Amino acid sequence: MNLTTLIGEPWADYGLIDSGHGRKLERYGRFRFIRPEGQALWAPANPDWRAQGEFVPGSDEDGGGRWEYNEPVPREGWPLKWDGVTFTAQNTPFRHLGFFPDMAPVWSWMRERVAGVEAPECLNLFGYTGVGTLAMADKGVKMVHVDASKKSVEAARANAALSGMSDKPVRWMIDDCTKFVAREVRRGRRYDGILLDPPKYGRGPEGEVWKLEEGLPNLIADCRKLLDADSRFLFLTVYAVRMSALAIGELLRQAFADLGGTVEAGELVVREEARGLLLPTAIFARWSQD
Repeated sequence: MNLTTLIGEPWADYGLIDSGHGRKLERYGRFRFIRPEGQALWAPANPDWRAQGEFVPGSDEDGGGRWEYNEPVPREGWPLKWDGVTFTAQNTPFRHLGFFPDMAPVWSWMRERVAGVEAPECLNLFGYTGVGTLAMADKGVKMVHVDASKKSVEAARANAALSGMSDKPVRWMIDDCTKFVAREVRRGRRYDGILLDPPKYGRGPEGEVWKLEEGLPNLIADCRKLLDADSRFLFLTVYAVRMSALAIGELLRQAFADLGGTVEAGELVVREEARGLLLPTAIFARWSQD
């Protein structure tokens, strides 16, 4: 299996300005922030970084840390825009800003896959604050958005309102993704495409425990049952560094062997504005067919 790279290019409201020495400098609209980045092993283009805030990690490798601010930043967030989608960026306790900018090429790719399909319907699992859901809904795709976090789904609905998309055909579901998919299989449902962005570890609304290495194979097997010969794609992103793109690519290759089509695996990267170098952020595997 050949590995491929999906490159996130800068856009008006987001850019990776510089990176190096285990950190990255990004712009989110009118604000700049510094965040930890273990993949940035090189030296930065310009060592003199100026930003409104920086996330200082804790001693625990798996989490912890705090934001330190040099200038006032709206705690309730501020609006950003990607294509036709407007959403709120906000400094979270988890070091990110309420969305994942490296997913922008994925949103474009999904749109391309369902272009020309009559009345397409897609499923977004672990949908978080809904930017991917709204990117599809903006092109007339009927969406089902599932996340176990009530707070995340409320943020997604708020982003829909901010984008003027409250009337779009989106089902907002607060549910455990594995249980939801299993029920959809029993109902005999089908989709034209599925996006999965699972966390390494999480809990469902009723305390269900999700561990990526344990739960992913069965979840992919059930997702396969929601797709058929007329479906167009499944896209899986993984941020757990101990897993390989080749491994999740093989998982999809076996699960979709009976449907044909194409399975690809590789890395999501973001292009740095200072030098044009590519900063890797996640691995992915995807299945698609024309």
